[in-house]
Amino acid sequence: MIVGPHLQDKSRKTLYTFARSSSLWERRIAIMATFHYIRQNEFNTALDISELLVNDREDLIHKAVGWMLREIGKRDLKTEEQFLKKHITGMPRTMLRYAIEKFPEKKRKAYLNA
Repeated sequence: MIVGPHLQDKSRKTLYTFARSSSLWERRIAIMATFHYIRQNEFNTALDISELLVNDREDLIHKAVGWMLREIGKRDLKTEEQFLKKHITGMPRTMLRYAIEKFPEKKRKAYLNA
């Protein structure tokens, strides 16, 4: 991942532009670039981009957003769960499954049945 580190001390406006792009690959770059910030315990950009992509039609985006949400949860479970509770009824099943993959079984089933 080179986009996230490249934008570290610059405007992240490009990520938001990419997240709104008609190109699947630009949208995927937008969410995947946020992994750099997640590793530094900075979640706002990833959550903002995830919110823009939560209703995306592409399975690859569902998987990438779910993965980034899971990575946030590894560092701050409360933050991940706040996002999930806000978007649980509208988020694609694949995205949800990726996001909750490491949850204990009882909690995972509760989310899947919500």
